[in-house]
Amino acid sequence: MRMAAPLCIVGLGEAVFDIFPDKEVLGGTSLNLALQSHQLLAPHGGSGVLVSRVGNDALGHRLVAQLQARGLSDKHIQRDDAHPTGRVLVSFEDGAPRFEIVLDCAWDHIAFGPHEAALARRCGAVCFGTLAQRHPVARASIEAFVCAAPQALRLFDVNLRMQLFTPAVLAQGCRMAQLVKLNEDELPVVSQLLGVAPGDSAMQAEALRRQFDLEAVIYTRGPRGTVAYTREGCVTGKPAHFAPQPGADAVGAGDACSAGLLAGRLLGMDWQGALDLANAAGAYVASRPGATPSFDAAFMAGLPARKS
Repeated sequence: MRMAAPLCIVGLGEAVFDIFPDKEVLGGTSLNLALQSHQLLAPHGGSGVLVSRVGNDALGHRLVAQLQARGLSDKHIQRDDAHPTGRVLVSFEDGAPRFEIVLDCAWDHIAFGPHEAALARRCGAVCFGTLAQRHPVARASIEAFVCAAPQALRLFDVNLRMQLFTPAVLAQGCRMAQLVKLNEDELPVVSQLLGVAPGDSAMQAEALRRQFDLEAVIYTRGPRGTVAYTREGCVTGKPAHFAPQPGADAVGAGDACSAGLLAGRLLGMDWQGALDLANAAGAYVASRPGATPSFDAAFMAGLPARKS
């Protein structure tokens, strides 16, 4: 169990609009995580914070306005006059989302300066991924931020999108993190690229954890829930289920899982409690349309109090 830490979770990376066939909604791993973290922590006096960059354009103004309407601060959202706000074109294949991520957007040019360094030094947790590091400018800024946050719980959320990743980025992400999160498709790919010994998922996850001396490898399995391979052993979260609403999709469920995991650990939960919360948050989002639905009162009422 982790001791009390600042209740501030930073989503570090992309901020976009997901462009569906019939709608445009807020999206991006880092944005989703920051919003869901904020919902989970705000009742305890905490916050989710987005560190990203948007264009000085209509989509960028809309993105900031919508975040403000959801109670999220825009203090760490940079503005860019030269590059457009990010967009992701979303389609579905057999019910699973597929993503086409528009290249060279504002979030590819995230800067790291004194303002970001101050946040890094005071946050309780930070989540960063592979996608946000596709451009060397953003990659350098993300590395600088994470290195400036040694006190924070650092989660590397692997997102293997459109081949926008390299073995070097994967290895460096694992070295900077305490927790690495992968799904059933990502674990074998990452294991092969990083030279992890072959075997089943449990063997690969544990080998990856040992190779990079991680606190835990977080292995997500969709509706079957999440498993943590920790230094103390394997812990399986309790799967959760919510009745799906019309138009429900799985977009953002993995990000909600990350938010639940980090929030749970910052709130003092043990691995079992944090994984159960992660599964519940992910399942809830998967039962609703869009990546960032609001958690209802019944869901929030079940969130435990912070432990010392």
